[in-house]
Amino acid sequence: MNEPYIRIDLHGMTQEQAIKVIDKALANAGPATYQLQLVHGYHRGTNLRSMIRDWYQYDPKVRRIMPGDNPGITVLVLKELY
Repeated sequence: MNEPYIRIDLHGMTQEQAIKVIDKALANAGPATYQLQLVHGYHRGTNLRSMIRDWYQYDPKVRRIMPGDNPGITVLVLKELY
């Protein structure tokens, strides 16, 4: 994948399923990909949001984790754009 960002819809997934999908996207992210936008939802997606923040905060490919443009999205920043 060589897109600047990858948006992944995690609605309805368990934590284990979401980890597999996110790990695969991280492994397939090309050199031009600077972020993964993870759509987990707001009301029922808070468990996924917490898991993402806890699980990926120490991943070597993830520079930082930030909230998306709404509370139902978490962004994994892979490269900083200056």
